[in-house]
Amino acid sequence: MVSADPIQIERWSAHPARLNDDVEMLGEVLHACVHAGGSVSFILPFTPGDAQAFWRAEVLPAVRDGSRVLLVARRNGRIVGTVQLDLATPPNQPHRAEVRKLLVHPEARRQGMAKLLMAAAEEEARQARRTLLTLDTVTHGAAEPLYLSLGYVAIGIIPRYALNFNSSGLEATTVMYKNLDQDQAVFGDPRK
Repeated sequence: MVSADPIQIERWSAHPARLNDDVEMLGEVLHACVHAGGSVSFILPFTPGDAQAFWRAEVLPAVRDGSRVLLVARRNGRIVGTVQLDLATPPNQPHRAEVRKLLVHPEARRQGMAKLLMAAAEEEARQARRTLLTLDTVTHGAAEPLYLSLGYVAIGIIPRYALNFNSSGLEATTVMYKNLDQDQAVFGDPRK
């Protein structure tokens, strides 16, 4: 699905007029990613209803209470990619956020969408005064080189971390971080 139409990245809000359509599109992206082999916490069988339920039960409440930012990539009004920034950190980690579920529909990949989503997530983190981002990704998976190219640092591998999408084996995960404020003192007040 190569298209010259521009990609629009936006901070998603649960706008009542388009909530059902957006949840359906978000479900389509997640469903397609899992069925394409994405190791994003779900295993087969995984239905479109399962995917929509995740957005409604897990993500929507967190977006509404402000503990999570959901960014979406739209092309021609359709959601074709997404990433989440989890701001729900313990009191001793007000400077940190976790990047979750970078998803790009398989038909929209290799067009720079993941990089745009990650740049937007980093900007959201800065606006929320978060200077350290953490994430984990499948070791040697397609996303690992992307994160490394964006300046994330791999700090270790946890073997046998999770079942792969079709439950045929266990996959390792690579834990990564990125410091968004290289000039900040290590023990300085992270809120300044």
